[in-house]
Amino acid sequence: MTEPTHDEAHGGTLGSRLNWLRAAVLGANDGIVSTAGLVVGVAGATSDRAALFTAGLAGLLAGSMSMAAGEYVSVSTQRDSELAALAMEKRELREQPEAELEELTELLEQRGLSREVAREAAEQLTERDALKAHASVELGIDPDDLTNPWHAAWASFLAFTAGALLPLLAIVLPPADWRLGVTVVSVLAALALTGWSSARLGSADPRRAVLRNMAGGALAMAVTYAAGALLGAAGV
Repeated sequence: MTEPTHDEAHGGTLGSRLNWLRAAVLGANDGIVSTAGLVVGVAGATSDRAALFTAGLAGLLAGSMSMAAGEYVSVSTQRDSELAALAMEKRELREQPEAELEELTELLEQRGLSREVAREAAEQLTERDALKAHASVELGIDPDDLTNPWHAAWASFLAFTAGALLPLLAIVLPPADWRLGVTVVSVLAALALTGWSSARLGSADPRRAVLRNMAGGALAMAVTYAAGALLGAAGV
């Protein structure tokens, strides 16, 4: 058997990094849109800086904690499933090694290897690390690199917070007459950047992603501002 190329050896690591980066971009995008919608909605009802800051900060904290908790639960469930699958595979390897060797051979055959080469490869992989071989080929799991729920939770928390800080600062730092305009322009520029980044990471057309992202953000701000203005005018 030939040694794996550099790209093959590190493909899983590169793919994992791209997934994390894509998740960070999307988390930041969520922080931008949700917090912008919140502060612009409040700005439609009042120009009080303290009220705007309180609403924006509350939205930032609530959103980031919600994202972190949701990601922790989701990844914990995934990790539990991976551990259960590995435990079952370990038991099957212990109780019926020949059947597992044949299964690995057939899986390698399905990937285009001849019967003889697949059998030889299965035997060599089994001798080296039977569990890792079956986990990788059969389950698509790397036992040495299982998903970590705490890493995912912190990444989501930080990404959302980073995105949410932009509209929060944009609505409270400028003079009262400039707040709405600065916030809208800043948010749309940031959404253009996150749309472009997510499209590039996914090898998609950046123009469509940018326009879609900006249109969604603009709609969210327009709706919340209108709602805030109506409530403010009604004295609610």
